[in-house]
Amino acid sequence: MGAIPAPDSKRSLGDVMDGATRYMANLELTLTGADVLHETGLERASSLTFSDGVIQAEQVKRQVDLSGYIVVPGIVDVHGDGFERHLAPRRGAMKQMDEGVLAAEAELAANGISTAVLAQFYSWEGGLRAPDYAAQVFAAIKSVRSNVVTDLMAQLRFETHMLDDYADLPAKVQDWGVPYVVLNDHLPHERLAAGKKPPRMVGQALKAGRNPDVHLAMMQDMHRRRDDVPAALDDLCAVLAKQGLRLGSHDDQSADMRAKWRARGVTISEFPETLEAAEAARVGGDHIILGAPNVVRGGSHNGNVSALELISMGLCDALASDYHYPSPRRAALMLARSGLLDLAGAWKLISQGPADVLGLNDRGILAPGKRADLLILEKESYRVSATLSKGRVSYLTGDLAARFMQ
Repeated sequence: MGAIPAPDSKRSLGDVMDGATRYMANLELTLTGADVLHETGLERASSLTFSDGVIQAEQVKRQVDLSGYIVVPGIVDVHGDGFERHLAPRRGAMKQMDEGVLAAEAELAANGISTAVLAQFYSWEGGLRAPDYAAQVFAAIKSVRSNVVTDLMAQLRFETHMLDDYADLPAKVQDWGVPYVVLNDHLPHERLAAGKKPPRMVGQALKAGRNPDVHLAMMQDMHRRRDDVPAALDDLCAVLAKQGLRLGSHDDQSADMRAKWRARGVTISEFPETLEAAEAARVGGDHIILGAPNVVRGGSHNGNVSALELISMGLCDALASDYHYPSPRRAALMLARSGLLDLAGAWKLISQGPADVLGLNDRGILAPGKRADLLILEKESYRVSATLSKGRVSYLTGDLAARFMQ
């Protein structure tokens, strides 16, 4: 890795911290000696300069030696709900939402994520998925967004059979500052149609604070009104599209289902469950998002089509953390090590690809004029050593921290 100059022993801790503070405020820096990942591949022993949060073509005076490290684009996580455990670590422990979002941001940064979409349910299921809880989550995200380094975006996952909530939803979404709505249906229609109680229904009702009989009756009522949903969705999607929102569907199962969503202007397919649905999305020009944990595990945990299979067929635009923030980085590295994709192609699935899905054309690649969103990895282990979003450090550790503070 090469010798690293020892810190000046005469400098106090206060001097070091003052220097770190000045560094954080001085967003003008050239990183030298690292391998830098561009769209065409790794450029060995290269340099990267940024100032005012933007990557620059010309070097500047202030430099940090990154020999022994790799610089890659910051991870853009297009869908994740791993933040839930920070906001509600135990049932009923939901008193300090702001602190929970800050804790989640720390985990995002430690895993190389510079832009994160926080996916929150708005569902009849209740509990952490209840409408009232969603309002609290979105209020917390808004309140801390200007005080964090990671670029946080909110996503609303709306249950399509909540017909009584359609009228007020567009205004709520606008008030919450949500730019991305995903539509999904978790009603167990087959069980309800057969007159059977859904599995785990009692536990679900108790978590939602409902009497199980009341909970079941609510599900049955929504199921009975299912024929009213398509027309209501047509109108809702038209209104949301006029508001400039990005619209996605969740768990597409067939080509026909994907075609119906596309006709409504819903052009993002999150986690298609079958090869047929994924192929239909590609033919229709829709964006396809798959789960990074699916790649890491080597398959779906519930028997759906394998993400590895879809990636090998070119049926993936972006990998998302889903429920596990370390997975995007691990998935990209696994794809590169397996030879299925080269490193540039694999990393694109967690940087430029998701940025394109979100319409964020200012990030995802390391090029002059783009945001200085980058991740610094140890060359030998590929562990995260630093994460920067718009040129600001959100995570810095170990040997690299000593280099930055000199």
